[in-house]
Amino acid sequence: MEPQESDVKYSRWNESCQDEVNINVSSTSTLQGISKQLCTGTLGIAMKLIGALVILSLVFIIGYVTGYYIHK
Repeated sequence: MEPQESDVKYSRWNESCQDEVNINVSSTSTLQGISKQLCTGTLGIAMKLIGALVILSLVFIIGYVTGYYIHK
């Protein structure tokens, strides 16, 4: 995992006598980019639908095989 670069500037003494904190964080990880692309939009919906069908199929197959050997 790559370290995140951050740029924090704190200026305490300004004319308005209020504390001001500016934080700029840039994190562009390859893993985050892939997950953002695969989990959002129409591609994300399709991936979730395919995943749900695969899990449903596996549960059905495991139940069928288990029932076959129990009632054999």
